[in-house]
Amino acid sequence: MTSEMKSSKATRARLGSDRARRLASRFVLLVILLGGWEVGARTRVIDPYFVSLPSEISRTIGGWIASGFIYVHLWATIQEAVIGLALGIVGGVLVGVLFAFSPFLAELFQPLMVVFNAMPRIALAPLFIVWLGIGLASKVAMVVSLVFFIIFFSTYAGLREVDVNLINHVRVMGGSRGDLVRHVLFPSALTWIFASLRTCVGFAVIGAILGEYLGADRGIGWIVQYGESLFNSNMVLSGLIVLMAFVAVLDASLGWLEQRFSHWKQKPL
Repeated sequence: MTSEMKSSKATRARLGSDRARRLASRFVLLVILLGGWEVGARTRVIDPYFVSLPSEISRTIGGWIASGFIYVHLWATIQEAVIGLALGIVGGVLVGVLFAFSPFLAELFQPLMVVFNAMPRIALAPLFIVWLGIGLASKVAMVVSLVFFIIFFSTYAGLREVDVNLINHVRVMGGSRGDLVRHVLFPSALTWIFASLRTCVGFAVIGAILGEYLGADRGIGWIVQYGESLFNSNMVLSGLIVLMAFVAVLDASLGWLEQRFSHWKQKPL
């Protein structure tokens, strides 16, 4: 076995050990937080009427899963968030690429994009419901309005910030325009896009939940709003825990995709 192979094996073993230690630390932290919450509520140090108990929340979520109550609401929120996220990403990337390759359009429309981005889109949620109804379309529009600008500015910046010397080197070496896009511009933009995607997940879920909260007949936001109207903190917190689990799964999926398409990047030691 060569020294390089031994070094690579030792590095993988060290990374695996670090990952296991991080997971164990997070698990211990979670147990401490939930245990402290449960003990604090049972001993009345904190009022369980306002914060419920982890055991009660787990029973509520278990009951929702057993009865099938949660699936239709979770599916509604997933549809709204994922469709809106996909449309926002596609639209943001296309417009960002268009602006990067057309300085005239960028100069013409960039002030408008800055103004629209500064607009508080949350204030538009009631208008989306008036325009598009309380169904899927208004929630998707809300998510797109939150995600689009993040992806657009990331794509535009990623393409504009490419090292000019690197572009010149590719051209000097005889690289075609396709090579330039495939090997320089696309990887550069992809790094910025993936960096913003993790943020977009949170905004997509916020948009979907906000739309459901203001007007809907299903969804996790509807559950939270309904629980709030009943002053039922257990129902509100159970809905939020389900939502957090969904976001964690979505974020992990994006993390996997980022690793899958960023294998060329140098890993930190």
